[in-house]
Amino acid sequence: MDFKETPAIYLQISEYVCEQILLKKWNLGDKIISIRDLAIIMEVNPNTVQRAYDFLQQRDIIINKRGVGYFIDNDAMDLILAFRREQFMKNELPIFLKNMYLLKIDIKDIKPLFEQFVKDNFLK
Repeated sequence: MDFKETPAIYLQISEYVCEQILLKKWNLGDKIISIRDLAIIMEVNPNTVQRAYDFLQQRDIIINKRGVGYFIDNDAMDLILAFRREQFMKNELPIFLKNMYLLKIDIKDIKPLFEQFVKDNFLK
């Protein structure tokens, strides 16, 4: 995986896990990939994946069944949506809105672009 400068790599791995859940590639209640296996796939140290899993566990998105592995909590979808919406509204939306203002982009011009994006990327 190609990582960005920021945020920290463990947070980017957490976002990846959450995205898999939101896209329903990983199902609620299912066991998720082991720390070691995800570290190999992501080409990172297992401690980094452990930190990501700890982060997600603190937010009740995943649970650790000792000796068995990590599982997606049944309420994970709602928790992820709430957390990601809050982060988006706080961190990304202000930058987007500022750029819309500076570039004189009308909000009505965004809707068809958004709809086309969803169609092209998620409705296949």
